[in-house]
Amino acid sequence: MLAMIGAAVAPGIAILSYFYLRDSLEPEPISMVIRSFIFGVLLVIPIMVLQYIMQNEWGFRDGIVAEIFQSAFVEEFFKWMVIYFTVYKHVEFDEPYDGIVYAVAVSLGFATLENLFYLILNGLDIAFWRALLPVSSHALFAVWMGYYLGLAKFSRGVRKERIWLWLSVLLPIGLHALYNAIFLSVQNWIVVIVPFMLILWWQGLKKVQRAHDYGSKKLSSRPQ
Repeated sequence: MLAMIGAAVAPGIAILSYFYLRDSLEPEPISMVIRSFIFGVLLVIPIMVLQYIMQNEWGFRDGIVAEIFQSAFVEEFFKWMVIYFTVYKHVEFDEPYDGIVYAVAVSLGFATLENLFYLILNGLDIAFWRALLPVSSHALFAVWMGYYLGLAKFSRGVRKERIWLWLSVLLPIGLHALYNAIFLSVQNWIVVIVPFMLILWWQGLKKVQRAHDYGSKKLSSRPQ
């Protein structure tokens, strides 16, 4: 059991550590990051309950649209809600890259407990693929979410803030939906998912760099 817990937890902690350590400007309090991670863990049960109700009470069982809505929309929307109401207005959210750190923490908290449930049900044989695909994909969707939350937080004007906020929730939902659609509708899915994940990593790391550059400019413009 300890090996299973380790296999479930290690990928999320490793990826979160990577994104946290990339924050070279003003690293976030570790307590805030852990709190966000725990919020993500706590999201799993209510989301599972809601998905159960959608399947068994509302009839969302068959069809690719139902499958995508239950996971992509529900999961990303609730993660966004947690970040927005617990972190977005917080004083520690003081540079654009912070959005990425907190969004990744919440998403990986969610992905870690979800991963543990999958390994308990299916065994350690799938641990490598779970780490490589679902866990890392949750983190990468969060990079997009956090990047646009950072732009919203430090934008000038209500209209721009609203645009970035909409993008911060709609783009991760769209990427998650596309990710799920590949598995649900493509027979030889590995041929498609590999380049898809490579593009996600490429674009995600570009957004990390842009957030850093934006934050550097913001810090340099502060009165000394």
